[in-house]
Amino acid sequence: MSSIDHYENFPVASWLCPARLRHTVAALYDFARTADDLADEGHVAAHHRLDALGEYRADLQNCLNLNDTTSIRWSKVFDALQRAVSQHDLPTQPLFDLLDAFEQDVVYTSVGQGYRNRTELLNYCRRSANPVGRLMLHLYGVNDVTSLAQSDAICTALQLINFWQDRAEDLQGGRDYMPQDHTLEQELRFARELMMQGAPLARRVKGLAGWELRVVVQGGLRILDKLDARPEPTDHRRLTRPVLKKSDFICIAWRCARM
Repeated sequence: MSSIDHYENFPVASWLCPARLRHTVAALYDFARTADDLADEGHVAAHHRLDALGEYRADLQNCLNLNDTTSIRWSKVFDALQRAVSQHDLPTQPLFDLLDAFEQDVVYTSVGQGYRNRTELLNYCRRSANPVGRLMLHLYGVNDVTSLAQSDAICTALQLINFWQDRAEDLQGGRDYMPQDHTLEQELRFARELMMQGAPLARRVKGLAGWELRVVVQGGLRILDKLDARPEPTDHRRLTRPVLKKSDFICIAWRCARM
């Protein structure tokens, strides 16, 4: 549930991720990253991207059905995913939820549709972000209702933070995730509230995974600190993306130790 390179929320190759789970986490990451690439494929027409995602969805279904008709286009992705699902008895609905969210992104961006209210945006986050946390908790053997709710809060907060730190880039790309009935200031406050609601989970997940989760929580909160301090121009396309410096990482480490 950490922010990395291309697709958010997967702790890929992190030294804090238990070694026995790294291949499985990498397989899940590759699945999500590939779908994300299909959804955000440059200047390819929206209907072609939706067709590709439809084929990808069919391959996912075939993979889960242990069907040999999976196409060769993404064979490495689905071979690894099939082993991961089988080895850890992973829940499969989160995988389909991720694809739902990618397809929605393509449709919304193609027609310039935004989000009328926070409820609509949270419904998107439920499918675009929360599945990742639930898959990770399954790998760690954590499945109680409280932990799942806290995981959802953290993952949604991370997704929102990503939206607000990349708002300028999103607007230039024709994507607007800001609910029409809220301001950026209100959304930053809401993301912080969500992160604080989920933070106790970091103390309940044992071992290195718990420490990784602490870093995720405190890293997200530190970015929110910078977003709060960032001057808000009249034109949101001029917003600058916050950058974490050495002093920020020291602050994050100190806060992690105090959780």
